[in-house]
Amino acid sequence: MEKKYDIKKELDELIKIRTEFYDFLDENIPKDKIGATYDFSNNPTLDAKSVYNHFHKLDYQARKLRGFLVKAYDLKAQ
Repeated sequence: MEKKYDIKKELDELIKIRTEFYDFLDENIPKDKIGATYDFSNNPTLDAKSVYNHFHKLDYQARKLRGFLVKAYDLKAQ
């Protein structure tokens, strides 16, 4: 049972980090007139280090979760 608890905890963390990443984008890139997508027409400049830091957290958590899932469900890693 502990494996399932760890997986849920890691999924929750992934969702939290993903939300933080999208919040960062929302704060730094304007939306189109409809508000549905990001408007890159003005070519906003983002701080590359900040973008990388947000993406790295998201990527790390996804890879960490993948490891848990491979072990918990005896999957073959590819």
